[in-house]
Parts: sequence; structure tokens; C-alpha cells
Amino acid sequence: MYLSGRRLEELSFFRKLCICGAKLGLEVLVFTPDDVQGNARVNALTYKPEQGKWVRKSTAFPPLIYDRCRYHGTENYLKLSGFRKKYAELRYLSRPLGNKWKMHQLLAEQADIAAHLPATIPFKEGKEFGHFLTRYPVVYMKPKSGTGGRGIIRLQRLPGGRSYLMQGRDPSRRILPVQKVTTGQIAAKVAEWKLADQYIVQQGIPLELKDGRVHDFRMLVQKDGNGEWQVTGCVGRIGPKRSVTSNLHGGGTAAPMETLLYNRFKDSAKVNAVREEAYELGLNVVKHLENKFDVFCEVGIDLAIDPKGHVWLLEVNPKPSREVFRRIGQNGTYVKAISRPLEFALWLSEQSNDKPIE
Repeated sequence: MYLSGRRLEELSFFRKLCICGAKLGLEVLVFTPDDVQGNARVNALTYKPEQGKWVRKSTAFPPLIYDRCRYHGTENYLKLSGFRKKYAELRYLSRPLGNKWKMHQLLAEQADIAAHLPATIPFKEGKEFGHFLTRYPVVYMKPKSGTGGRGIIRLQRLPGGRSYLMQGRDPSRRILPVQKVTTGQIAAKVAEWKLADQYIVQQGIPLELKDGRVHDFRMLVQKDGNGEWQVTGCVGRIGPKRSVTSNLHGGGTAAPMETLLYNRFKDSAKVNAVREEAYELGLNVVKHLENKFDVFCEVGIDLAIDPKGHVWLLEVNPKPSREVFRRIGQNGTYVKAISRPLEFALWLSEQSNDKPIE
């Protein structure tokens, strides 16, 4: 989707896709719903490595669509859903999977995944919300469709059980000042953001490191050039001070998974066991979701590891970033993370006996 000034949010990533595609014999075309012309044609962008620049090209819809659209508001959501409805015959490498509440319900259907899910309910002011706060010393409130840590609230029950320490980020990702609140004040804050019916409430998993900063892990699971699911990599993310989220967009930093785990557990055998449990969970998740949603090429999975080493599944993101691998110097993994959707596209094309992608 175009942002202000017809700027594309992931243009650097798209350039790398074009360069990688050229090496595989694929032409990568970048377009938005605004670029659609008459007769099912698009005025697309493509990057020419030999010229070192982007050029426009009027062409028919490509045979495979890799959807990287992020909605950023109702207008874009309607524009994209309208495109999908009008051109339903197009074949997609990726697809929307549903909001956080729907995903929780679907994943809870499988016992070996459900054991890794924090307790979760939709937010509704009243007794159920109060009971949930009483049951867990820390809970998180998250927008059902939020990304990048926007609007996430952490509530810690204070002694006496009648008030809570609230901190987090507003819908614009600004850090909220820490404040003492009652359940009524919590509901009022959410209502002020006009998101009262768009929140879930989730059991808090202990995420604090020794220095008080929170951390979690981002796993990237992708289809490879043989159409098989593979864990491309998993990286630890550490939030800035006073933040309740670890998102890199919110100022977080990254570290190799094994390094972060070893710093916590000081035991190589424990680190290997946790890593194996996390990888097995990631593969179980994508296979279960593929049974529900049909073929797709990748997901990002947010995981938490509690002080005992148990792996918790926090969130599934169907349009994951991969910059975290570059940030920590895992350049081989970063290149693989870029190339795998294209390798899978090539495999899909060959399997379905499509005409060669030109």
C-alpha cells in the first residue's frame, strides 16, 4: 500500500526480492491496488540491478501474488479487501490468517499447541475481566489486530488486589507513563482510544531479564524450494527500558537465541532442549494453520520462554519482517529469509505446470 507521498513501506526489501528473483530466473513486480489499470493489468515497479534503478512496467497480473500489504487504517483495509474480492482468481503465496482472538481459538483446537498458549479472553468490562485480573498477577491487554507493540498494556496486580500498576504503549506506540489504576480506569483508557471492543486480555508470562527489561523471541518459519516447512531462524528481542514490549520498531535490540538462552540458564543442555521445543512448536503451528487456511509461504511466531524453560506462544504474524537477522549479523539466514518465498514460488509454479514466469 502507498503511504503518504506514494511511498512504499518496504521498498528496500522489495529491491532485494527483485535482485534475488533475477538470480533465480524470476521477474519480481511490485504493485498496489492503486496501480491496477483496466483489463486486469497493473502499472508495476520493478528494480533493474544492471541499471541500479526502479522502472515502471505495464503488465498483466503476475501468476503468483506475495501479499505484503499492511492496512494502516480502514481505508486501506477496504481497498485491499475490495481488490481480493474483485480478483479472487489470483493465486497468493501469502494470506491473511485472522486476528489474535481468532488465531487463539484455532490454535487451541490442537492439544500439543494448546499447552503452549497463555490463557486468553476477549476484553469486556465486567465480572469476567475482574476475575481474570484476580487470577493472574500480571496480564496483558492487546488490540486484536495491532502490530508493532501499538496499544499494548501491561497490568500488574498490587498488594490488596484492588488496584493495578498500568504501563505500556498507546495506539501510536508512545510509551505510557506508569500509573496506578482501578479496573474502571483501565476500561476508561481503552474507551478513550475507541478500542473497547477490539482488545483481548492475556495471561502475563514472566519476560523480565535481570536488568528489568522484557524480552521474547521471533521465529521465522517458511516454505522452502521443495515445498516443505523449515524454521529459517529464531532471534531474541530485548525491549528498551520502561517498555513492556520488545518490538524493534519500538526501540528494542536483538540477540542470537542461543546467546540469550545461555545467559539465562547457564546450561547448554537446557538451551538445546528449549530450542528443540520451540522449533517443534513452530512447525506444529504452521502445519495446523495450513490445514485451516490452505497454502501459504511463511509466518513469524512470537515466543516467550519462562524462568522454568517452558515455551509459550504469544502471537502469529502472517507478514513478518526479517531485518532482525541482519541486525545481529546472521547474514546467511537473512539472505535465506529473502530467497525462500521466491524459491517456493518457483516450486509452486513447476508443480502446477504453469507457464514459465517471465
